[in-house]
Amino acid sequence: MIPGVRFILYYLLLIVTMGCMLLTVRKSAPHTNPLAYFPTICRDWRMTSQEHFSDDILAVLKPTDYLSRRYEAGNGTRIGLYIGYHDGGRASGDIHSPKNCLPGSGWQQLSSERIIIKNALGPINLVQAVYQKGENRELFLYWFQVQEKTMSDEYSLKVTGIINSIMHGRTESSFIRISVPIDGDEHDAAATGLRFVRDVYPLIREFLPV
Repeated sequence: MIPGVRFILYYLLLIVTMGCMLLTVRKSAPHTNPLAYFPTICRDWRMTSQEHFSDDILAVLKPTDYLSRRYEAGNGTRIGLYIGYHDGGRASGDIHSPKNCLPGSGWQQLSSERIIIKNALGPINLVQAVYQKGENRELFLYWFQVQEKTMSDEYSLKVTGIINSIMHGRTESSFIRISVPIDGDEHDAAATGLRFVRDVYPLIREFLPV
């Protein structure tokens, strides 16, 4: 898309969003399953550590609920999982795009593509990207989710949020990110990440509002 057109579309969406916020009553979506109860074991994956963010980080991200864990498979493969849930209430912040957050943390993007994973619960639209920081390379798989719909770009997230707000008076959204250290072959890391997505996605659906 032409940069100038994308700039105009973004601000049109912003204006429409502000109008919707004024015309609709924002209400927090029901959140009956706290992410703290997310399973520590999923098939071959076992949780090895869990991170609790500092107040400074939480003040920036402003999630209603979040989960940041490390899992490990039986063969020693390590993987990271982050789920940030934003209920749409006044105390909840907007989702921060990894396109800004990762470079802001010192990560340099080497590649990025949108892919679709077929799943019994429906297709998963996500981004598969490789970033480097110093000598470390890491593969990231991430997507945005509103109810049962997955999205791989911020514009779709905005549009879906507007429609959800108008139709249902709900403005919740979630951000899911899987990270895989690349110790050898990049394709092996991608295969590991995609396997983890397929294994954990049904659980994620159980913990996010529909």
